[in-house]
Amino acid sequence: MTNCPTLIVTVGLPARGKTYISKKLTRYLNWIGVPTKEFNVGQYRRECVKIYKSFEFFRPDNEEGLKIRKQCASAALNDVRQYLTEEGGQVAVFDATNTTRERRETIMRFADQNGFKVFFVESVCEDPDVIAENIVQVKLGSPDYRHCNTEQAVEDFMKRIKCYENSYEPLDEVLDRELSFIKIIDVGRRYLVNRVLDHIQSRIVYYLMNIHITPRSIYLCRHGESDLNVKGRIGGDSGLSSRGKAFACCLAKFIHAQDIPDLKVWTSQMKRTIQTAEALGVPYEQWKALNEIDAGVCEELMYEEIQQRHPLEFALRDQDKYRYRYPKGESYEDLVQRLEPVIMELERQENILVICHQAVMRCLLAYFLDKTAGKPLPSSPIGQMPCVESIFLKVEAVNTHRERPEVRNTHTHTGYW
Repeated sequence: MTNCPTLIVTVGLPARGKTYISKKLTRYLNWIGVPTKEFNVGQYRRECVKIYKSFEFFRPDNEEGLKIRKQCASAALNDVRQYLTEEGGQVAVFDATNTTRERRETIMRFADQNGFKVFFVESVCEDPDVIAENIVQVKLGSPDYRHCNTEQAVEDFMKRIKCYENSYEPLDEVLDRELSFIKIIDVGRRYLVNRVLDHIQSRIVYYLMNIHITPRSIYLCRHGESDLNVKGRIGGDSGLSSRGKAFACCLAKFIHAQDIPDLKVWTSQMKRTIQTAEALGVPYEQWKALNEIDAGVCEELMYEEIQQRHPLEFALRDQDKYRYRYPKGESYEDLVQRLEPVIMELERQENILVICHQAVMRCLLAYFLDKTAGKPLPSSPIGQMPCVESIFLKVEAVNTHRERPEVRNTHTHTGYW
């Protein structure tokens, strides 16, 4: 059972954040290099029953509805089997209510027959305000309620919840003591963790105990132009150029104009991010983990110089930019591992501004944009006076990006340096 695929099974009444948790967990595991896919049974139901009529479909005495829901769950599990056994997946997230012990035992038998480990994630919430907010923010945008007004949709969904309540059997620390699970109570006020068996389950628990669902803003900003940027040299630890200082002042004006409550500011330990933050005139926290990717022997070289002095390294990097490691330096894969604590802390925080570097921002954007290791990393925001491509920050920026020369006589593919 050491290298068995893992089946994550959500448990809980509707409007408890199960799909939110499933999507975030899937994104996180893919980002750290664990091939993961979400299987939402509700989506299977929508594909099977094209037109949703009302909560009556979910009544426990609706035999036709019950039959269809079982068929949809079975179809989703078949796709789980294919993904984990034939498509190279390591983790599948089975996103459904799974509120009865009978349903969970069926899933356990399925997993046992296929050699999968099972980890349950239950979300329990009795706070009516949180439930109401979840219904308004998430469920009203569901295809089920596309043609309903707000009042009708809320009323129907509350009745849908009632259809599950009488038969709901929560995970029990005595009755289910042999199962591996985490119970998230009242959106993270308390947790119950039981029988964590391996590294993947440990990572899942660590992540889920750090996320929260409070609305907040995360601003990602690249540092102002540095002296080495002006010269077209990568890496190093130079200070800001005159245009970089002008950008820092523009950033300060923008941030102050937003009047963001309790804003925290993070930088790397490198001069160019620190000098950018100092223009804000507010406290900031330095993170070594936010330092730019270490280019090793290529630090402070121009792309043309790298191609001339290290032609093999230049070509190798072009073939697999994510896993290529600079001699005596780092790869993007290394950088993702270095940034994992940053992501964990970002998930715990409220409003925050992160002033960082090109490669670092690409990795952070890959997490937020759900880019896996097999896809090209997103380009970090760049711009030229007076326009900007950015995340949240629509302020003037300067272009510190330098086009690299093409590799001659070497097969290449599209990607990012």
